[in-house]
Amino acid sequence: MAINRADGLFWPKDWTAQRTVVIVVDDEAGLLKSVARLLAAHGIDSRTFGSAEALLESDSIKTATCFLLDIHLGGISGIELQRRLKASGSRSPVIFMTANDDEATRNEAMDAGCIAYLRKPFAGQVLLDAIGKAVA
Repeated sequence: MAINRADGLFWPKDWTAQRTVVIVVDDEAGLLKSVARLLAAHGIDSRTFGSAEALLESDSIKTATCFLLDIHLGGISGIELQRRLKASGSRSPVIFMTANDDEATRNEAMDAGCIAYLRKPFAGQVLLDAIGKAVA
């Protein structure tokens, strides 16, 4: 069941009852800032990290409603990060994003178990829809 918000977005009926925290990992500072602003404008909390290693060293993993992970990071890749999160017991859904889209990467991301796969640059609404799907 979904409700239509005043801004025209559709969210699960209990959207406002639950605190949504999106963990964003990308090595582009500008993207982290843009995504955090977009999410904040829609009442969604976020935690941003410039690398997979920084996230793994933090205590933020347990707070995640979902993860937004860049696939091509400088160290540990987003796909490897997702595997590590899953192995550690995380059940939070993963949304992958990449600027270097190809069929092999897409297949690897889908095989790793993502709920959505976004090609950069993507429209804000595309991300919001993916998050809505993740929290449904």
